[in-house]
Amino acid sequence: MEYSNNLKFMERKIAMLLKTERLVIRHITENDWKSIQKIWEDFNASEFAKYDRPHNTDDEDVRGRIFQWAKANRGLEHMFFAVCLNNIVIGYIAFNMRKNGYEIGYCFHSDFHGKGYARESHLKLFEYLRGCGITRFTAGTAINNVPSVSLLKSLGFQQIGTEKVSFYKDSVGNDIVFDGGIFALTFYDIMQQTTDNIKLLINEVTR
Repeated sequence: MEYSNNLKFMERKIAMLLKTERLVIRHITENDWKSIQKIWEDFNASEFAKYDRPHNTDDEDVRGRIFQWAKANRGLEHMFFAVCLNNIVIGYIAFNMRKNGYEIGYCFHSDFHGKGYARESHLKLFEYLRGCGITRFTAGTAINNVPSVSLLKSLGFQQIGTEKVSFYKDSVGNDIVFDGGIFALTFYDIMQQTTDNIKLLINEVTR
């Protein structure tokens, strides 16, 4: 598996705490379950809930799931980070190891949408994980989930494919299908984009 040679190095490097100008990013712990529960309740009531698996918000189920997340944080195959503003968990970002990189997932409470917190926290984590030797990330989201697609593109992700996705059935038992986008990011892409932009700027100046 790619990155397997870096596991011991990464185990020493993965941070428990990262800070940006506005946010603190840390590993999710068992004590975060009520905060995550509120985020899922908020998401379940949103127009975008139809584009994701249903989140069970019963106390026992949430406790159990967050316990598993916290336990998984001891390794590297699955990493779950809480994004905190003034000691309040406003969202989370998950990284799940795949054959050629990490697949990301994220969810932020709608009270904190539109303020750049998701982008700010992702950029900080990407910066740190790149220093740990992780250079490729993938993500999936509904094409019609415009805020999520916009976030991914602002982070440098490129759409590399589409797929038919269904999480729910209609009243007669038929799958409710939507178009999902498959996105990928490598740090070479970012470096190449920067190089291309510099070349364009030089060309403009020297004309």
